[in-house]
Amino acid sequence: MTTEANKEGVQIPWQRLTTPYGRGTELPALIEQGAYGEIGQLIEHQGTLWQVTPWVLSVLLQQLKTKQPSEVSLNEIVLYKAVVEALEGHPLADAVHVPDMTMLLDEAYLWPEDEEEDEEAWEEEPAGYAELPFSSYYYYSYLLLQEAVPTFERVAQENEEIVDPVSRLIEMISQLK
Repeated sequence: MTTEANKEGVQIPWQRLTTPYGRGTELPALIEQGAYGEIGQLIEHQGTLWQVTPWVLSVLLQQLKTKQPSEVSLNEIVLYKAVVEALEGHPLADAVHVPDMTMLLDEAYLWPEDEEEDEEAWEEEPAGYAELPFSSYYYYSYLLLQEAVPTFERVAQENEEIVDPVSRLIEMISQLK
């Protein structure tokens, strides 16, 4: 089961994945800028995760592994906490899901290339929002956060400025099932 898309060199078609406000086209630039508040609004909204969520987590958590703990900001931890809160109450370990995260980038789950077709797509069951892919966004977000616990533990041990929020995040992740 693959969760780390970046290790495989997977090209994420951000412009064909949705957020609560449209397409995820601007996410690579926001990730590069470390605009965690803005990113958080695009991956979780009112307790719902979106098509972009596991992909953003994959990228951010890969970056987190290489950061010095002192470089990790409270805003980044708040972003992860919002995702964990959205995961609470969902049956995660036994959720129906595609066998491999990269399958979520299959054409059947992607939005049309032409944004002109977006309004029409929302009128039907939109691509990527049937039960299988939708529950897969939650499942893989859960797995990515579980896999990141050792990294969060390292941050908590070495960054006393955010030790309490990171420790709480670790506790919250451990309570997900």
